Formats: sequence, structure tokens, C-alpha cells
Amino acid sequence: MLSYPALMQVDRGSLYASLDETAAPPPGVLDMEASGFGRDSYPIEVGYVLPDGQAYCSLIRPQPGWTHWDPAAERIHRITPAILKANGRAVTQVAQHLNDHLQGQTMYCDGWAHDYTWLATLFDAAKITPNFRLENLRVLLNEREAAYWDVLKRQVTQELRLQRHRASSDAKILQRTLMRLRDPLPSRF
Repeated sequence: MLSYPALMQVDRGSLYASLDETAAPPPGVLDMEASGFGRDSYPIEVGYVLPDGQAYCSLIRPQPGWTHWDPAAERIHRITPAILKANGRAVTQVAQHLNDHLQGQTMYCDGWAHDYTWLATLFDAAKITPNFRLENLRVLLNEREAAYWDVLKRQVTQELRLQRHRASSDAKILQRTLMRLRDPLPSRF
């Protein structure tokens, strides 16, 4: 059985060691995994990558009223209710960590409608007000970049070879794709 620590903090990856120091830093990216889709779904994991490459990931222990579970979503993220019960952190701990480390920042996500709802569910359950913003990363893309997004995201996903579909891994893929879009586009496009 795979071991899933409730909290995973990752040092700056080698991705960031070679960044051009004169270039603008990449935006912070946040991603969430959930029990499924739809009205009764709830957050089960949150992860982010900051502009300097520092990453964070935490499982979230479901609240007593959070009962919706979609086996199709579980097949994607491979996080079971038993893993959440054993390794998930309390909603107040996760929400407070996010506020402590993301204060005043705008974080970007690719599934804004879902991620915003799940983030709101987390903070509502914790009875804490977020002190950072969540924005759709599509606002960062011009028309040409948006046209190449899916192709570059697939390339980045293959290059990174991340072993697990997890929130911080997804955030890293999204941030690296944004960074790649900021590089001059190769002639093949």
C-alpha cells in the first residue's frame, strides 16, 4: 500500500535553479483534489507552488457532513476515504496554513469554478476567511498562448514524469507550463 503523508513540503526543485534571474517570477499556482464533482463534493487535498518553486501539499480530513464520494474521482487521484481518515489534516490547520503562507498573494488555478468552490468549502468549514485571492490562470494567457496551452501542458507533464496525480504535482505542472509559455515559442508552432 502506498504511504500518503498528510503534509508534504518540497524544497525548490531543479526546475527553478536554472531560471533567468532577470525574468519575472512565475505566478503562484494552487490546485485541489476533491471527492468528486457536483454540488456535494468537497476538498480532499490542496497543493500549491509559490513563485520561488517552494511547494506544499496536504490531505484534508473530511468533516462529518461531507459524505459524497465518487469512485471515478478516486481512480484518478488514488486517494481513498481510509487514507483521508488516517492522514488528513483538520480543516482549520489546512486553512490556517494557507492563510499564513499565501497572505496577500493571488494564486492561480486551472479549474477555477471547481477549485474556488472547494476552497470556499474548506474555509467555510474552518470558519476562517481567506486572506489571499484565487484567480483563473486563463486570465494570464493571451490568445496565442491559450491556443498552445494544451500541447505545452502535455509536453511538460511528460517531461516532469511526476509519479502521482496529486494537488502539488498538478500545481507544478501548471506553473511550469506557464513558464514554458513565457519562453520564446519554438518555430514548430
